Amino acid sequence: MKLINWASIALAAFTVVLTIVFFTWWAMKDSVVFGNEKFDQVKWMQDAATIQTECKRGDMAYDLQQHILAPGVPREAVSMLLGRPSYEDSNAMEYDLGKCMHVYHGLRIFFDENNRLMHSRISSH
Repeated sequence: MKLINWASIALAAFTVVLTIVFFTWWAMKDSVVFGNEKFDQVKWMQDAATIQTECKRGDMAYDLQQHILAPGVPREAVSMLLGRPSYEDSNAMEYDLGKCMHVYHGLRIFFDENNRLMHSRISSH
């Protein structure tokens, strides 16, 4: 009976530690996976059509999202900076980042009714 109690406590502690590790990784994954390079407009444009690397523009996505794309920027300015999007509708644009960590990702940029940037996020497909 004492062994079962110790095993239960050990399992509960392991579960708590595993949960903390998972949520820490989940909260920081964009900066770890997509934060290796500073944004470079020329490289961004060139990497749009490359097949040499799987995660073709993913390394610049975090810097772009955190330091370049500020709320309130006009849609036209985003288009001029990043080029033609892979997908576009009335309130969002998405740029293909490639296959990063075995999953295809995109940088999705959302706009308000006045075509001003509201926020962006890295999405997986």
